[in-house]
Amino acid sequence: MAFMSGLQRLLRHTPLLHSHHASIRLASTLTSPKLFVSGLSRLTTDEKLKEAFSSFGQLVEAKVITDRASGRSKGFAFVTYTSIEEAEKAREGMNAKFLDGWVIFVDPAKPRESRPPQQSRSQPSESGFTVNKTVGWCG
Repeated sequence: MAFMSGLQRLLRHTPLLHSHHASIRLASTLTSPKLFVSGLSRLTTDEKLKEAFSSFGQLVEAKVITDRASGRSKGFAFVTYTSIEEAEKAREGMNAKFLDGWVIFVDPAKPRESRPPQQSRSQPSESGFTVNKTVGWCG
């Protein structure tokens, strides 16, 4: 038991764990004032996110991404500032920190990849039957 408490004390005061992972994630420079925040608690709301990130500059948007069907958080968010400098301060200040009991990671947001246009679900297949790919076969 004494060994564990000593180990916990050592880890708490050792910057190695924090700095190693944080420095890897901070290696790339920002080209946009938009940040990607991952590792969020399912209980983190837009308001809690704004509150946590507002001290670093003027926020344009702080949005937790939710599942369309359930409305529950997907565990990540986007935070946008008015300038790259503010975003950089937020990234340095919030990366590998606790928010709602979870360690979050703050990275530059990547541009959204273009997706091929979705086909209408009611299009008949080559055989002439309509295929519902979301349900599958019952049997």
